[in-house]
Amino acid sequence: MSTPQPPMPQAPAAAPYNAYTSPIPVVRTHLGHAIASEWTKIKSVRSTIWTLGVFLVLVVGIGLLTGLLVSNSEDAGLGDENPLGLGFFGLLLGNMCLITLGVLTTASEYGTGMIRTTMTACPSRGRVLAAKSIVFFTLAFVVTLVSCCLVAVAQVGMVSDAREPTGAEWFKGTVGVSLYLALLGLLSLLIGSVIRHSAGAITIMIAAVLAPLVIALFMFSESLEDLRQALFEYSIPNQLSVFYSNSLTESGPSGWDPLWIMLVACGVAFAGAYALLERRDV
Repeated sequence: MSTPQPPMPQAPAAAPYNAYTSPIPVVRTHLGHAIASEWTKIKSVRSTIWTLGVFLVLVVGIGLLTGLLVSNSEDAGLGDENPLGLGFFGLLLGNMCLITLGVLTTASEYGTGMIRTTMTACPSRGRVLAAKSIVFFTLAFVVTLVSCCLVAVAQVGMVSDAREPTGAEWFKGTVGVSLYLALLGLLSLLIGSVIRHSAGAITIMIAAVLAPLVIALFMFSESLEDLRQALFEYSIPNQLSVFYSNSLTESGPSGWDPLWIMLVACGVAFAGAYALLERRDV
């Protein structure tokens, strides 16, 4: 007769698993968060203060000096010329500052390695590029518009014999030229994202601004006349002068054509920068 076996001891019941709940609310990130992050970065670095400060000094300082020289000259009258065109000289030099700041907005992060932190915080690379573009374009446009308006009002007041600009001339000489320069700076930002080297990208953009006009000045051969004319017409200094109705040539871009040309260039550069950003490692 078999002896009954004692009951096997039962394992204690497992305690119910309680999942950890973070007290910090989880928020789905969007473009607004990336814009806020880029705005914090661009306003907290010294390069922004220095480049925009020099930009204001060049644009406002040279603009006021030009107006003062014209008003004190023997022939102070400008005739039928647009008096707002006196602001061209300051903007021609000031655009170098926007080019430099645009390149540094993207390329400097690759030089310091900060881009890895940026992409870790926001893995969507297209969103990062879009946020940088929006923040920089808005900042460049506002600063340029304020400086252009200050110079325009001062110059019209200084040159008393000049005719009063029309409403269309005021709009092109302030808002139009500000949009163009902001897009030029945005193009520099995108080139900086492609090149990933600050000095190289700045050199490329300065060459793009100055080289066509300088090369055209030394083309004396008649066989190169068509190329020389095209370089004159589509050089950035000439396109900038179109906003003041003072084009260097009688043909080529006119009206709002320079703005559309720069807008197309920025669109192509953005597509290229985005494609390379998605394919290359940071």
